[in-house]
Amino acid sequence: MSQDPRNTERDTHGQGDEPGRAERESAPPAEEDLATAFVRETEVVEESIEDGKKVRRKGIFLLPNLFTTSALFAGFFAVVAGINGDFTAASVAIFIAMVLDGLDGRVARLTNTQSAFGAEYDSLSDMLSFGVAPALVAFTWILQDIGKTGWVVAFLYVACAALRLARFNVQLGSVDKKWFIGLPSPSAAALVAASVWTFHSFDAQALGFKLLMLFLVGAAGVLMVSNIRYYSFKDIDLKGPVPFVVLLAIVLAFVVISVEPSVMLLALFGTYVASGPVMAVMRKLRRAPTS
Repeated sequence: MSQDPRNTERDTHGQGDEPGRAERESAPPAEEDLATAFVRETEVVEESIEDGKKVRRKGIFLLPNLFTTSALFAGFFAVVAGINGDFTAASVAIFIAMVLDGLDGRVARLTNTQSAFGAEYDSLSDMLSFGVAPALVAFTWILQDIGKTGWVVAFLYVACAALRLARFNVQLGSVDKKWFIGLPSPSAAALVAASVWTFHSFDAQALGFKLLMLFLVGAAGVLMVSNIRYYSFKDIDLKGPVPFVVLLAIVLAFVVISVEPSVMLLALFGTYVASGPVMAVMRKLRRAPTS
């Protein structure tokens, strides 16, 4: 008995349609242009807990990360300027990076745009601006004249800056915000940059200045990883009203710094760096039993 040709055609067509349907279902979406594919594949996705619920957020906040990028650029400029022997410009760039680094966090808090991506990006920027840049600038200016001891101390500073930033990230939220544990890396970088700026301006090349810079760079590195407390200034309310004399004092401070910026900044940050050990000694003396 012969098979109905119509049934054969229907069966053949049905069998042939299955692979085609599977191919269509497994095929990728419609072709997208290169820019769209790049944006999709490089998108940042963060998971966070908000009001007890897990929230997935795509993208990054632009405003605070612009400040972080600017600080990163300033740090890179300091490295390039130090290699080229322009130590004044390199020192100024480190101070600019310090100002921008202080702004990105405050802008993120004021605009409620904090994110894990921003925190990690900020740490990487700090590593260049306040870890690598100051050590390289100090080394290329004067520490290289001391030989192996010079680059060992420069590396010690870089390593301590990395350890300081890693410790700060894991302790975030578990320590009193009023205090920093260890010297903050921007302040350590400011001390080194101000020293280079000041001594270079006075063309200080004597052995005594070389040994002083060796001590300052090494001490700044060790203080970063120490347990000495430093005042963080985070409890200052910038949005509240202040007496008129406070604004007058800020204006006078700018005037005094502008007279001799390098010397005044060195005195300012040198005082802050010394304040930690001095207060630690004073606390120990107060706690010591009296005979």
